[in-house]
Amino acid sequence: MNLNLFDLTGEVAVVTGGNGGMGRGIALGLASAGSAVAILCRNVEKNAAVLAELRALNVPALAVRVDLSDRAQLQPALAEVESGLGPVTILVNNAAILVIKGMFEHTPEEWDQVIETDLNACFLMAKYAAQSMLARKAGKIINIASEYSIFGSALVPSYGVAKGALIQLTKSLAIELAPFNIQVNAILPGWFNTDLTQPMKTPAFEALYNEVITRTPAGRFGNPEECAGAAIFLASRASDFVTGSTVTVDGGYMIR
Repeated sequence: MNLNLFDLTGEVAVVTGGNGGMGRGIALGLASAGSAVAILCRNVEKNAAVLAELRALNVPALAVRVDLSDRAQLQPALAEVESGLGPVTILVNNAAILVIKGMFEHTPEEWDQVIETDLNACFLMAKYAAQSMLARKAGKIINIASEYSIFGSALVPSYGVAKGALIQLTKSLAIELAPFNIQVNAILPGWFNTDLTQPMKTPAFEALYNEVITRTPAGRFGNPEECAGAAIFLASRASDFVTGSTVTVDGGYMIR
């Protein structure tokens, strides 16, 4: 196989939530493959730390402070990226928030915040990025889903609903954008060591943690950089005939 298929030199990638966890791992992976990378996140200090890591890989990089739950900030953030790095060719919708509460404790405001960040922002970011991609008739959109896209959970109903809908959004956008040579796919991570899964390491969730470890053939949680390979594939020419698909990266959790 021609390994140059995975070379991202000359590409410009945007990774939402790229200043930590899975997003950071993906951002650094794309940069290692040669892409310029912009991370869109809220925390200024974490943004600066990851920006330094990206620039150490000798690629153009940018960090934009943005609250993805505020729709008015999205289009200007992409415009800032394009002004600094050039037209966006790769979008990774990674940012997400989580509320661990059942139906009766879940407030309407919390529900709206999760849906706005984990689903609505993905749609709008894809819409705005695709408008730029249309002019070149090429582009890659990668949505970071979850195993709760497939399974139900009484612990995180809003998160599960948003991530389930994200799979359907991926399929719908893939159909609409295919004639313009824009591929839209999703990565479905299993259990990874990120800020979102830290509560799993506490005594309150010991039974669930043990259940996950037992069910996962690999016998452990994944590390954020272990999602980078799937992202590089879906961002590269190697996936030009792959669209509307979901790539599972879970250590075998879904086999059982």
